[in-house]
Amino acid sequence: MPTSTPPDELDDLWRRFKDTGDAEARDQLVLRFAPLVKYVVGRLRSGLPSSVDSSDLTSDGVLGLLDAVNKFDPARGLQFQTYAIARIRGAIVDGLRSTDWVPRSVREKIRDVNAAQATLERRLGRGPEDQEVAAELGISVADLQQLYADTSYTNLVSLEAATTGDDDAVPATHDLPGAGEDWPDGFLRAVRELPERDQIVIALYYWDRLTLAEIGQVLGVTESRVSQLHSRATLTLRRKLAEQPHD
Repeated sequence: MPTSTPPDELDDLWRRFKDTGDAEARDQLVLRFAPLVKYVVGRLRSGLPSSVDSSDLTSDGVLGLLDAVNKFDPARGLQFQTYAIARIRGAIVDGLRSTDWVPRSVREKIRDVNAAQATLERRLGRGPEDQEVAAELGISVADLQQLYADTSYTNLVSLEAATTGDDDAVPATHDLPGAGEDWPDGFLRAVRELPERDQIVIALYYWDRLTLAEIGQVLGVTESRVSQLHSRATLTLRRKLAEQPHD
């Protein structure tokens, strides 16, 4: 994401801050890259419940940006925007986690859907359709899609990669990538195992960086339906990543 600062001036700001710790140069860098915070908040905001305050997301994002400026090493030749977006997103996710905003009922729904999907994949040898998952759970397709809607906001931020039979979930070890982050090992392989429409949603969101509303325009469906598809796909991806062997 480009800034309006000329490259030479930007390089000078980095040199001043990194060589001398110039606080004014640091503040100028934070101001130049502040639009990155708005970008990350905008991508996360649409999938979060209304009870989450956008100003809190922005505050956490600014802290993430400041951390990125402090820790970034221009000498490594990396692009700051890519590095900063990951730090900003991580700070926002940490802020959400600290508020314990995911209710137990949502965690239980995620566990039930994951278990049904895994059972059907083993039985069918392919990814199950919504009708099949709903039948396995003993609910209607409409009720299943409402489950996806209820849990969709949890899938736009880091959440548990797998759950146990206990009340508490196992901490995530295979988070899905956010904008600017590297793909986890096996991510592409897991994506290819998704239904075609889910693959498209994941590609448009993670590769093309479209918002859910923009994806809805591409597919000709509502934003809420895209949110359901995204939720279904990410639930499956996290489970598949958790099942993959790791060194």
